[in-house]
Formats: sequence, C-alpha cells, structure tokens
Amino acid sequence: MSVSALRTLLKSARYEVLPTAGIVDRISDHVAPGRTITVTASTCMGLDATLSTAEALRARGYTAVPHIAARMVQGRTELEEIIDRLGRAGIDTIFVPAGDATPPAGGYASALDLLIDLTSLAPPISQIGVAAYPESHPLIPDDVTVQAMWDKRDYATHIVSNLCFDPGIVSTWLARVRARGIEMPLILGIAGKVELAKLAKVATKIGVGESTRFLRKNTATFTRMAKPGGYNPRKFLDRLSPVLADPYMGVSGLHIYTFNQVKDTEAWRRRQLELLGDPDPASVTS
Repeated sequence: MSVSALRTLLKSARYEVLPTAGIVDRISDHVAPGRTITVTASTCMGLDATLSTAEALRARGYTAVPHIAARMVQGRTELEEIIDRLGRAGIDTIFVPAGDATPPAGGYASALDLLIDLTSLAPPISQIGVAAYPESHPLIPDDVTVQAMWDKRDYATHIVSNLCFDPGIVSTWLARVRARGIEMPLILGIAGKVELAKLAKVATKIGVGESTRFLRKNTATFTRMAKPGGYNPRKFLDRLSPVLADPYMGVSGLHIYTFNQVKDTEAWRRRQLELLGDPDPASVTS
C-alpha cells in the first residue's frame, strides 16, 4: 500500500465509543469537529444513551453514527420514533447490528428484520452500515454470517468488520466475501492504541451483566495486549497493505475501536500521520 493511501485512511478514520458519562467532552477535548464518531448500543444503558450521545456529538460538529441494535428496538413504532429523532438532529448515517438483547425487546430478532422495516419507512437515512465478522462469531456459524451480509446487500450501503488481530484471517475472509459477490465497501475495524488497565476500567462502568459481555467479547484484546510487545495497530495495517491496496477488496476506510481511550487513540493517529510526513492540521490538542 502506498504512503498516500495509508495517509488517506488515517485522516478519515472514524472512532467508536461507548456512551458513558463525559465521553462527549473528552471527544471535544481531543478530536477536531468534522470527524466521524460512532456510538455503541448497550443493553445496560439503553438506546436513549446512544441517541443522546449521538445528538450531542452532532450538535458539536461531528458526524455522529448511532448503533441501532435491532434486538433492543421494541418494534416499528419505536423505530419510527428513532428515525424521526435522528432526522431532527441532522443525523443521516446509522449502524445496524443485531445486538445482544436476549430475548429481543420486540419483533426484531435480527438486523435484517429491522433493515426491511427501515426501508419501508423511507427514512432520511442515506448511509447504513452492517456488521461483518472476520473471525467466527461466538454464536453464529461462519457460513451464516457471510450469507447474512449477502441478504443485507439491498438494504445497507457498507459493512464494518469486527475486531480481528490476525491479518491473515482478515485477508482470507475478505477474499471469500468478495468471491461470494458481496460488493459493499468495507470499513475495516481495528483496535486503537489501547491500554489494559483503561480497558478494564471502561468495563466496570457499564454495569455488571454488560461488563461481563464486554470482557468476554474482547478477550482477544486482553490476550494480545498481555503478550510481550503487545498489539501495534500500525504493524497490523502494514501487514494488511496488499489487501488495503487492492481495489477488488474494496476497503474504503478505518473504523477504530477506541474503548473510550480517545486521547490515546487520537495521539497515536496523529503520530502516524507525522511519521508519514503529513501531520493533521485539524488536530485538537489539550
């Protein structure tokens, strides 16, 4: 991958955050307006926390992308209310995962169920992302997750990959996805510059049950961080350079899982741009 291509990916990289107290102020302290920030949905905090955080970010000049977890939505009436609320806030991009709510809050057992209803509403949503899993989902077989992407192709505009720390697995998985005829652009998910102690601290803030799920879902992050040398996101990207440079693979951006370590992640991103000879003039310092 060329230096200019990597610079482009880093400049446009979007951040994922959890809707905990104070996160909007921390983003404002360290990230310049105009950047894309996605906000997760937590069964512990409820969808209102996600929507309120997204609204606050949009009001401060960010491109806010709320996660609308299908299994947390009670039904069509609530979906209509959510879309109306987002329209009033000027938010036109969402991410639709199935979510972890068990049992579902209403009639949406999967992301596809919600997407079908969403399309029938003709909402003011121009960009819709759906989840993709380079590594096996803990509850869903690989063939089913790939088929799910195919089923969603008429309802979504792009796919966002879940965390994976093995460039080889990502490469093989993405080639398989493209071979199946799934052409939606991919926003590649990577972990930011995360510290173990801070990751554990975030987990303690999101409720006991939610914390357990958070830790279980991010076991790979803990394991990789604990190894000598830890995890280096730049090395990960460098090893994926053939995939990132291949137009057929359709990698259109980076989705950085910050685990709310916004300051550290933004400092890492700025440092990489400096090393590439193109510091970000829009960076916020604090």
